[in-house]
Amino acid sequence: MGSEETGLALSGNLAVILLCGLQGSGKTTQCAKLAAFLQKKSPNRKILLSACDLQRPAAVEQLKRLGAQIQVPVFTMEGESNPVRVAKEALQKAKEEGFEVLIVDTAGRLHIDEELMEQLEQIKAATSPQEILFVASAATGQDAVKVASEFDQRIQITGTILTMLDGSARAGAAISIREVTRKPLKFEGIGEKIGDLQVFNPHSMADRILGMGDVINLVRKAEETMDEEESRALEKKLMKASFTYDDYLRQMGMLKKMGSFKSLLKMLPGMSGMGDLDIDEKELARVEAMISSMTLEERTEKVELVPSRRRRVAKGSGASIDDVNRMVKGFKKLKQFCKEMPALKNQMKKGGKFPSLDKMPWG
Repeated sequence: MGSEETGLALSGNLAVILLCGLQGSGKTTQCAKLAAFLQKKSPNRKILLSACDLQRPAAVEQLKRLGAQIQVPVFTMEGESNPVRVAKEALQKAKEEGFEVLIVDTAGRLHIDEELMEQLEQIKAATSPQEILFVASAATGQDAVKVASEFDQRIQITGTILTMLDGSARAGAAISIREVTRKPLKFEGIGEKIGDLQVFNPHSMADRILGMGDVINLVRKAEETMDEEESRALEKKLMKASFTYDDYLRQMGMLKKMGSFKSLLKMLPGMSGMGDLDIDEKELARVEAMISSMTLEERTEKVELVPSRRRRVAKGSGASIDDVNRMVKGFKKLKQFCKEMPALKNQMKKGGKFPSLDKMPWG
């Protein structure tokens, strides 16, 4: 697993990654996200998480829960209060059982203190990590810069993970952290889901700071999630307006794999300032349930969804008849919009305006 692929300098039989930062920066969550990221890049690689945050109540349980979610084991020591001893034992277990990556979660504090730094220095000495990643919340702004500098002076970080980039913060602090520490920004957290971690991209970050969206990473997410052949087939169907409820359902599933719709929308130019945009993802789940409650003939539009069929779909999905009517209306508007797409493209080429939002299928 090379540095080009992961942004990390991992080599040898066992690579150790140590995460550090202040309390509330999201270290524990980032440990699991990083494990999921490495797992995705190399599914057969054995990864072990080590719960060394013994200060924050429920931190160990949180890491165990997240580990179970991604099927990555978590090393803990019941009743142990010394995180250095936990780190040493985790390293020993990783060596004995043939793990290839050990990710160590450490305790944070509400502010920099001597006890925290000494503890981190001891964990570093005990595990000899190849990567020491400082986890900073984009929401803390310039405060994160000072903290990053202090951590770097004491334990020599190798890079930064910037979290909470799905919020309204545009992460201008990212540039300052890079300048002050002279260490690279390696990852960016862009949402709450386990898969919402990506290798830092300076071009997309610049676009985000300037409010121009994040099209680079949106395209990257799409490429990772969507099958190229299937995407081309769908495009043809969209252009001919011949796609069905089945296609609709399949594409919703693909979009869900890419992350939350809210975080995806913010990657589009002009949408970065819409942090308070209210997107009801439960409504999307209802649409999915309604389509799943249709028969194959209904989903492929071989039969008309007459009122009696709509009532059955509503009952089968736990929705109301109004919900079903709204979904059918939205689907028909989407098909009509796709049918008009070639004419709209020609209009745009000639310098015409894009249709207003109320003309769009969701209007």
